[in-house]
Amino acid sequence: MSFGDSETLNEYLASRSYVTGYVPSKADITLLASLTEKPAADKYPHLARWYNHISSFNDGERASFVAGEVPSDMSSKSNGQAKKGNDSDDDDLDLFGDSESEDEEYKAEKERRIKAYQEKKAKKPALIAKSSIVLDVKPWGDDTDMVALEEGVRSITMDGLLWGASKLVPVGYGIKKLQISCVVEDDKVGTDILEEKITEFEDYVQSVDIAAFQKI
Repeated sequence: MSFGDSETLNEYLASRSYVTGYVPSKADITLLASLTEKPAADKYPHLARWYNHISSFNDGERASFVAGEVPSDMSSKSNGQAKKGNDSDDDDLDLFGDSESEDEEYKAEKERRIKAYQEKKAKKPALIAKSSIVLDVKPWGDDTDMVALEEGVRSITMDGLLWGASKLVPVGYGIKKLQISCVVEDDKVGTDILEEKITEFEDYVQSVDIAAFQKI
C-alpha cells in the first residue's frame, strides 16, 4: 500500500521525527515496509533521515514499538486544512489529551531503552584480570632430579592457573635451576600460594623466586 510519493512524505516528515507521536510506533514500520527503495538524501533529506533512523532498529526492538496507524492523507496541505478546521472549533479542541498521551509514550519508550541497555550491559562478560609470571625454582644440588622436579611443579593444578614454557638455566657449580612460566587469574591464584605449593616438594626444591611478573 502506498501512502504518497516521496515528495509528499518528505514534506510530511520535515517537522516530524516519527509518523505519529514522539516515539517510534507501528505506523513507522508500516510506512517503511511500503517504500520500495531507499530515498535519495539529496532530493528527500527529511524522508531519508527518517528512513535511516527507523531502519536502524532490529526486529526485537521493532516488536516493542507502541501501536500506531499511518494517516490516510499525509499531504502537508491536508494536514494544514485539518489543523485549520480544528482551530475553528474551540468546543471540540483538546489542548492536553494528545500531549499527555504522547508524553506517556515517550516515557515508556525511554524506560524500555534504558532497560534494554542495562540488560545488554549485564550480559557483557566481565574482564578477567590476569598476570604472566616467570618462576625460578632452585634445586638442592647438582644431583637433584630436575625432570622429577619439573613434573612435581606441573602437577600443581588450580582453577585459574595455566603452566607454560620452561627451561633449565645454569647457576654455577654444575647446578641448574628450573625457570618456568605460567599465566594466572589474579582473583584466583596468587604468587604466595604458588611458592607454598612448589616448596612442598622439599626433596627437590630449595627455594622459589619470582623472576618476572607482568599484568596481561
